[in-house]
Amino acid sequence: MSRTSNEPTVVRRISGSRASDTRGCRETVDEGAAGRAAYAAPTAGRRPLNERDPDAELVARVGAQDPAAVRTLVSRKLPRLLALATRMLGDRMEAEDVAQEAFVRIWKQAPHWKEGEARFDTWIHRVALNLCYDRLRGRREDPVAEVPDEADPQPLPDLQIDTRVRDERVRAALAALPARQREALVLNYYQELSNIEAAALMGITVDALESLLARARRNLRAQLAGSGFSKDTP
Repeated sequence: MSRTSNEPTVVRRISGSRASDTRGCRETVDEGAAGRAAYAAPTAGRRPLNERDPDAELVARVGAQDPAAVRTLVSRKLPRLLALATRMLGDRMEAEDVAQEAFVRIWKQAPHWKEGEARFDTWIHRVALNLCYDRLRGRREDPVAEVPDEADPQPLPDLQIDTRVRDERVRAALAALPARQREALVLNYYQELSNIEAAALMGITVDALESLLARARRNLRAQLAGSGFSKDTP
């Protein structure tokens, strides 16, 4: 991926801040959310849409090519973008590439963003999702064999093994869902968007989103049941 010389270092070298910027990322600590999503009731709206966009001032500074603003933006948005891309792609390294490219695009397009046309969170989520779908299409066009993970030479306690097995089953079940169903679950449960926000981001009505979520939960329950995971699984 090419990078122009006027891009700030934090965009060109986003990998250098991965460890510190992703500590709060839900993806690293709460894989059980997918299991809970399978049995959850539909969610209500979480935040009003008529309030001023909290990112407006920051994005304006990014549009003015303020490197400090870009660093702040990356620190604020990177964990959620990584979580979104990781769950959509099932591959952490690819997710990091998607996050980096998303910030490069935001850096280039920020001068053209106008408050009131779309919330910035909606915009950056859409950019990341489009990049994820590009990669998913590329996989279908150019399939490659997956390289198995190397065995861990250190034995793990039984509880840690159980947790790891559960998380692997949940990730596999989520990855097996049709892409649009997976997107709906990720936006609604992991990214904690309201039904209105998630529907707007996906370009569908709220009723269509709720129908999509219902199908996704049914399919996820079936996938988890087939792997031995149930609502009462710890």
